[in-house]
Amino acid sequence: MPEQSAGTPRRPRRRTVLTSAAVTAAAGVPLIASAGPAAAAAGGRGRESGGGAATAQAPDRELRKLLKEIDADRIEATVRRLAAFGTRHTLSVQDDPERGIGAARDWILAEMKKYAAVSGGRMTAELQSYIQEPASRIPVATRITNVVATLRGSVTPDRVYVVAGHYDSRVTDVMDATSDAPGADDDASGVALVMELARVMAKWRPAATIVFTAVAGEEQGLYGSRYAATQFRTAGVDVQGMFTNDIIGSSRADDGTRDPYTVRLFAEGVPTSETPAQANTRRSVGGENDSATRQLARFVSDVGDNDATGMNVRVVYRRDRYLRGGDHIPFLEQGYPAARFTEPAEDFAHQHQDVRVEGGKQYGDLPEFCDFDYIARVTRVNGAVLWTLAQAPGTPREARIVTSNLTNDTELKWAPGTEPDLAGYEVVWRETTEPEWTHVIKVGLATTHTVDLSKDNVFFGVRAVNRDGKRSPVAFPMPGN
Repeated sequence: MPEQSAGTPRRPRRRTVLTSAAVTAAAGVPLIASAGPAAAAAGGRGRESGGGAATAQAPDRELRKLLKEIDADRIEATVRRLAAFGTRHTLSVQDDPERGIGAARDWILAEMKKYAAVSGGRMTAELQSYIQEPASRIPVATRITNVVATLRGSVTPDRVYVVAGHYDSRVTDVMDATSDAPGADDDASGVALVMELARVMAKWRPAATIVFTAVAGEEQGLYGSRYAATQFRTAGVDVQGMFTNDIIGSSRADDGTRDPYTVRLFAEGVPTSETPAQANTRRSVGGENDSATRQLARFVSDVGDNDATGMNVRVVYRRDRYLRGGDHIPFLEQGYPAARFTEPAEDFAHQHQDVRVEGGKQYGDLPEFCDFDYIARVTRVNGAVLWTLAQAPGTPREARIVTSNLTNDTELKWAPGTEPDLAGYEVVWRETTEPEWTHVIKVGLATTHTVDLSKDNVFFGVRAVNRDGKRSPVAFPMPGN
């Protein structure tokens, strides 16, 4: 890909979307939206023409206003401050006020408390600590501390969404706790995103709860996020979505090319937490591509891929990159929908490299190699997603497709939602070869609906809608009665 400057217009997106307009017409389904070029005559728009999937949600005035508050200069200042602690290695000193992970921890907490102070009591900021006994990459008992800011929802506070970045850093030798490890891209960039969203959203009033967390111990083995995910599960917290932002600081690849308007989102298929029997059931009905995490990824594309963010979201159907993993994985292991944002390609000449100058070239994960406008755009994607999730109804529960009778239609059922502003539900469907939902059917406040299409031929889902027109992620129905 040729070099692109920061002022280059947003790269147009190409995504082929096939439709079933002919099947729909023959079946008489009350269609309210469809996607793809063939659906243009029916009012649908494909991404090629600036529209989106049938489930896409355009940003409203409120969301646009929120996203405009995201400040690239503040993000840059945060990245530079975190890099200035010298090293943030998990095994580095914790009681030095100027250097090491302890100094970084205390600074992040102090900043989060400043944000909380203007929230009208809705946000709290605290440390979440535990002692990690000797284990892989942990030679001695070590205190692992996450910094957590919680913005409590005003309508359904028990429904929670989490956004994270890891504030520990490393050099080539993962056990070197003393050398300079500025960790600007990996992962001061992700922590700066989390902190900027906490700063902006502290002044707003979400319906559901949003948790902003900077975790530690990632480079040593995802220790901080594993503790956080376990604490959520032990407490029975209803985490309906988690995103980690790890290495989101640059659009530059190791061959020098740039893609400054794309962010990757890694999303796994068959959930890690499912039993073998559950996984086999999912595979038997073709649900490998319809986990809660994959539905969350589709939601990200629906609300975060538009002119308000200036970004293309490239969803990758994998848990993570080869040979590596991120802080979303412990949440997946606990059964929570979780995905990883990361830059479009990586420049390995700087990632995890020791700070040095060779042949007149500077190496190391330094702020100079970050693109702060790019980080701001990725922050807007996260902001659009988190705010829409928090303001929309929760994902429908207990969605099932009735398979007790041999019929050529499809009966769907789901549990009623409890949101006070719930306006109804929509059934969505697509061909089994389609990556995105192509058709939407309004069904009102009913919690059961029969569609005159064979369940053998297409995939179905259901989503909730509130009075403001905001839609939840889609729930994929599993076989049942």
